[in-house]
Amino acid sequence: MVDSGNTYGERVSRLVGWGHWFAFFNIIAAMLVGTRYISQSPWPETLLGQFYLAVSWVGHFGFLVFALYLLVLFPLTFIVPSRKLFRLIAVCFATLGLTLLLIDTQAYQTINLHLTPVVWEVLFNDESSRVSSDLQHLFIVMPLIFMLQLGLSEWVWRKQRKLSHKHIGRPFAALFFISFISSHLIYVWADAYFYNPITAQRANFPLSYPMTAKSFMEKHGLLDKEEYLKRLEENQEENAELVRYPLEPLEFNRRANPLNVLVVSVNNLRADALNKDWMPATYAFAEQNLNFTNHYSSSNDTFGVFGLFYGLPSAYAPSIKTQGTKPIVIQTLTDKKYQFGLFSADNFSDPLYGESVFRGMNFTGIPLNAEDSADIQTISAWSEWAKAQGKSPWFSFIELTTLNNFNAYERATKNQSSEDTLKAGYKKSAQKADEELAALFTEIDALGIKDSTIVIITSNHGTEFNETNTNSWGANTNYSRYQLQVPMVIHWPGKIASEYQHRTSHLDLSVTLLQDLLGVSSNPNDFSSGRNLFDERARKWILAGDSRELALITQKDTTVIDKFGNYKLYDSNYKRLKDENPTLPVLMQGLTELQRFYAKGN
Repeated sequence: MVDSGNTYGERVSRLVGWGHWFAFFNIIAAMLVGTRYISQSPWPETLLGQFYLAVSWVGHFGFLVFALYLLVLFPLTFIVPSRKLFRLIAVCFATLGLTLLLIDTQAYQTINLHLTPVVWEVLFNDESSRVSSDLQHLFIVMPLIFMLQLGLSEWVWRKQRKLSHKHIGRPFAALFFISFISSHLIYVWADAYFYNPITAQRANFPLSYPMTAKSFMEKHGLLDKEEYLKRLEENQEENAELVRYPLEPLEFNRRANPLNVLVVSVNNLRADALNKDWMPATYAFAEQNLNFTNHYSSSNDTFGVFGLFYGLPSAYAPSIKTQGTKPIVIQTLTDKKYQFGLFSADNFSDPLYGESVFRGMNFTGIPLNAEDSADIQTISAWSEWAKAQGKSPWFSFIELTTLNNFNAYERATKNQSSEDTLKAGYKKSAQKADEELAALFTEIDALGIKDSTIVIITSNHGTEFNETNTNSWGANTNYSRYQLQVPMVIHWPGKIASEYQHRTSHLDLSVTLLQDLLGVSSNPNDFSSGRNLFDERARKWILAGDSRELALITQKDTTVIDKFGNYKLYDSNYKRLKDENPTLPVLMQGLTELQRFYAKGN
C-alpha cells in the first residue's frame, strides 16, 4: 500500500510537518488535562513557588508529549509507507496516551499516587470497588477522544500550510523549551537550598524527575559541602510536614467523670505471657476487671507509646515532634487541672517521652540503687507521690523495664538451645514483672484509691521468638501478632468485670479516655485513627506501623504499605503472599491514614 503521485521524500517531509503540529495540539490537550494535578495539589504560598508551578506545568507536558512523539511516532514516519495508515497509528497512540493521563489524574485525586504497574493492578483488581468502577468509566471517553483526535488529524492535515505560514511554531517551541530548562534549573537551586515551596512539588506531575546537581555544584565551587550539611540538619525540622491535630476543635457535650488515671507500661510484654502460670497476680487482676484479649500495639517498637497517647500512626511522629504538639488527651487533662506524676525504671531514657509524649512536663527522677530492682524502686517512688496528692484528680504513668533485658535472667545449659534459653529467660522475667505488678496492686489497695482511679496495664510492643520462621527475634522486625499483640487490662470504677474478645488497638485508648472520662463528644475521626475501646462493632483492619510504613491487619492477612504506595502482603501466619494483591479499600484506607492529618496547604 503505497501512495501514488508523491515521492518518498515529499511524503516524509509532509508527514514530519504534520506530526509536529499534531504533537503541538496534543501538548495543549495534555496541559489542560494536567490542570487536574494542580487543583489536587497544595497551592504554593510564595511567588517563586507559583512561578515554578507554571513553568514546570508548561515545560513538563511540552517535553513529555514531544518526547513520546520523537521516540514512537517520528521513527514510524520513515517506516510506514502510507500517510493515512501513519495518521491512524498516531491517532490511536494519542488516544491511548490521553486516556492513560486521565486515569492517572483520577488515581492522583483518589489515592495521591501516579500510575505504576503495581498501582494499576491494585486499582483494577477489585471490580466491586466504587473507585475501580469510577476509573473504568474513564474508558468510556476513549471513543470520544478517538473521534476528536481523528478530527484533529484531518484538520491539521488540511491546515498544515496555513499554520506554517503563521510562524507561531517556533515561538511556542521556544516557550516549551525555555520552560522545561528553567523548571529544572530552578529545582536544582531549590534542592540545594531547601526551598520547600518548590521541592514540595516534586511529585505533582506523572513521570516527573526534577534534576538535582549538588555534586556538580560542589565540584564547581557553587555549593559548600559543609555548609550544605549544616543547612540540611537545620532545615530537616523546618521542612517537616505540618500536622493538623485535631482536625476540628474538640466539643465537650458528654458527662465527664473526674477519676484519677494510672497507666502502667510493662515494656516488651507479649499478650500470651499474661497467663495463670507465668503471671498469676496480673492474670487474677485481669479476670476481676476489663480484659481486652485481642489487643494490638500501634507499633512493633517503642513508638507503641506514641500511638497509645496520640491515637495516631507512628508515621506522624517526626512532624509531631517538630511542632511540639502534645497528645490531645494529655492537653485535655492539663486543661482539666489534673496533676501529673511520671515515673520510669530507666528515668525515661528513650527520647520519645521528652521530645513528644510528655514534652515540657516534669519527670520524677528516681535515684536508683543496686539493692532492689529498678521497677520496685519506681513503684515505691510512685506510691510516695500518690500519697502526697490532695483532692485534685491526677494522671500518672509508670514505665516498667524488667522485660527489656530478659536474657539476663537465665543462663544456658549444655542441652538447651539458644531459642529455649531466650524463652526461659523471658518466662522468668515475666514472672518477676508479675511480682512487681502484684506489689503495685498492693500499694493501690493500701492507698485506698481503687474506687477513684482508672488503672491501665499494657505494653509498648510484644516479643517474637521466631514463630514466623523468618529469623525474627524480639521486636521491630515485622508486624506479626507476636510483635504487636499486647495485654490491655483496665480497672475502671463502676464498670463490671468483662472479657472483650473484639479486636482493639493502642490507637483506641486516647479516644476512650477523652469520651468516657473527659466528656469529649467530637467524632473520633477528628482527633484519632482509632475508636472507643468499648465499641464492639467488627472492624475491617487494625493499624500499626513505624515512621516509614503502615501495616493494616485484617482477619486473614496483613498489608504493609510505605508512603510511596509500595506494598507487601502477608497471610495470617505472616507468610509472604507474592501472587496476591490487597483489596483496594484496604490500600486506600492505609494511604489515607498516612496523609489525613497533614495540613493541606503544606
